[in-house]
Amino acid sequence: MNFIILLLLVNVPLNTIKIFDFNSKSNIYNWQIVNDVVMGGKSSSTITINKEGHGQFSGTVSTENNGGFSSVRHNFKSVSVKKTSKICALIKGDGKVYQLRVKDRYNNYYSYIHTFCTSENWQEIEIPLIEMYPSFRGKTLNKPNFNHDVIEEITFLIANNKSEKFKLIIDKIYLK
Repeated sequence: MNFIILLLLVNVPLNTIKIFDFNSKSNIYNWQIVNDVVMGGKSSSTITINKEGHGQFSGTVSTENNGGFSSVRHNFKSVSVKKTSKICALIKGDGKVYQLRVKDRYNNYYSYIHTFCTSENWQEIEIPLIEMYPSFRGKTLNKPNFNHDVIEEITFLIANNKSEKFKLIIDKIYLK
């Protein structure tokens, strides 16, 4: 398995801009869990560093009390996207659908989102920034797709309209 990860890492282009690289020494203090409990739901999740040194976002989504989502977000100093066109992540999932969300300003009320499917193998997801559309509380907004110069927040979210356990392993997030 380490060979597969090494092979994927070799394929990550050198002209990338790192957003976050999980490893055994990563400080995940600035990663924040936001679940549907903010609106009365009962979902629960955690972000941890697993024994292999990868980020692990896992938990249980519950549709009780009109809930149904779990998310983890990371705010950071503005990162320029002027010389890039895609946000990428090296991940291993559970066969479920997730959203990757970005904000050009962390205090915006809305995010730009794109869904992606996971497999139980390591995979590199590449999402063209221009394909990320604005959304707030599950509703698409009447605004243009992402066309900004910076990002200040990323979020992984699961909300598949059903109760389910989930686990998303994250190695790194970067722009290219």
